[in-house]
Amino acid sequence: MASLSFWNGERAVVLLVISAILLSTPFFLFSQALALSLLTIAALFLDIRLDNSNFSVPFKTRPGASSGILLGAVTLPAVLISRLIQLSRAFSAHEIGIEVDLLTKRVIGRGQESGGLYIFDPEFPKPIACSGIASPYEVHCRLELGNLKVQYWASYASCFGVLFFIFLLMWRSPDNSCSNSSCSPQDLKFSSSCMVSCAALCCVSFGIILYCGLHTVLLLLWVLFHGLAAVKLIQHLLHTFPSCASIGEALLATSGLVLYFGDMVGCTITKIDGYWIPLDLQYGVKRSEISTIIQGVVLGLLLFPILFKFVLQLWEYIASSGHSEARPCNEIGLALIFYSSLASVLIVIIPSWMQFVLDFHMHPLFWIIRFFLSEPLKRLSLCIYWVGVIYASVLRFYNISKNSKVERILLRKYYHLMAVLMFLPALISQPKFLDLAFGAALAVFLVLEIIRVWRIWPLGQLVHQFMNAFTDHRDSNLLIVSHFSLLLGCALPIWMSSGYNDRPLAPFAGILSLGIGDTMASMVGHKYGVLRWSKTGKKTIEGTAAGITSVLVACSFLLPLLASTGHIFTQALGLSSLGCDRKWFAGGLHSTT
Repeated sequence: MASLSFWNGERAVVLLVISAILLSTPFFLFSQALALSLLTIAALFLDIRLDNSNFSVPFKTRPGASSGILLGAVTLPAVLISRLIQLSRAFSAHEIGIEVDLLTKRVIGRGQESGGLYIFDPEFPKPIACSGIASPYEVHCRLELGNLKVQYWASYASCFGVLFFIFLLMWRSPDNSCSNSSCSPQDLKFSSSCMVSCAALCCVSFGIILYCGLHTVLLLLWVLFHGLAAVKLIQHLLHTFPSCASIGEALLATSGLVLYFGDMVGCTITKIDGYWIPLDLQYGVKRSEISTIIQGVVLGLLLFPILFKFVLQLWEYIASSGHSEARPCNEIGLALIFYSSLASVLIVIIPSWMQFVLDFHMHPLFWIIRFFLSEPLKRLSLCIYWVGVIYASVLRFYNISKNSKVERILLRKYYHLMAVLMFLPALISQPKFLDLAFGAALAVFLVLEIIRVWRIWPLGQLVHQFMNAFTDHRDSNLLIVSHFSLLLGCALPIWMSSGYNDRPLAPFAGILSLGIGDTMASMVGHKYGVLRWSKTGKKTIEGTAAGITSVLVACSFLLPLLASTGHIFTQALGLSSLGCDRKWFAGGLHSTT
């Protein structure tokens, strides 16, 4: 029974993916790979222990959900080390190097001259005589590689800190006695040795790879800050929003938020004084305007409830001064305070930070308008298409949800298909505009969820009633996260594929897996599923086979389409992070001394 509970579908898939990543890791990333393997072993041990023992965490997790610690702990470090492996292939293949002949001072490589530019072929041999002058793109990729290494260790510290916190809870729990058949002193020693090995490897890696001195100490403190912040944040999330997520889901959200917020803090401090942070943090890497706008808006809205609560307390204090009893703020007054505070954050505070870290020459709102008007016909047509699809789908599915007995989990899969109709054409034709649109949609979702939770007049109750039509057992009465999961599942692969990318289908991973694979798996499994993966679960073998087959079929149609539109070549060059023209990269860098 123990071996059966160990080899469930989720753990098998996670271990298979981690094994594939570790086997493809180059030698210079050995410490990162070893750290990931130790983290996987520790997370697997805790995952099995929580599912097979009587121990209960002091939090109210989502009812009926497994702990999911293994998946939540290794996802973000695995994604970041995969990105490091991808960048290492770029350096090994010399795909981003620009060489200059020492004698003629001309750029060397196979290609042809056209219009005063020397156009490189996709692959060119390394010249014999070169000065080693790096192109701006190569410099950018080297900075991105250093930045990703720091982000990897920061995410590793976040996940390790939470795992160590859960391990301490299990160690000190009175229900976790060694008399239990699922617990033994050997298990505790093995788990503690994994934890100690993870921490020791993290410290030793910094001491060996990085130069010693003050920079190493600052870097270790910076990584330690991420771990402590993750432990504090996951406790706050699970206490504030009970029954909204499993431990693994909360761990994944926590590590992502801490890493994203830490990146924002690092950019700000680097801009204030570059000497405050070690050079290896590389938070000074060039960023696009779109990524900066999305980061500022998302993090600003996540921090907005704290500001709004402070403003309310200040208002109540001022209103109650000189009176024996505080006068409660009425519904309209609360709404006025909310909308005025929100406007101040979105129009003044957040744009001020954006202009500070990226040197915008205009207000970011005006930059967005100018970006939209740079191709007005295409982008306006795309917006009209999106509005039409959303209006028709929401109107149709909302009426079905009120009058039909169809399970809500299946009804929500129609929205996954709607996501394919909306995002797939835009990703092929207007990828940068889609990046910005994803950020705008995420901001709208955050604002509406804040309005729904606080019941802000006049939209709070209306949004709550509308969203309840699509909730099921996976959502709680306090927080509804299903629409966030769908949006982020489609957006994150696109956002993380910016820069150098030699996998043309990587940006489409979320759209294909959620929009097509997950939808077909649910529908086929619900209607034709007979063979279940486990006795207690609802997943069927027929549904899994349908999901995998549908994604493979979609890829077979998508690859020729991408090749015919030139999308693969653009992604292979990875120019989106620099915002430069393909011809400029190919030959615009003429010889320099």
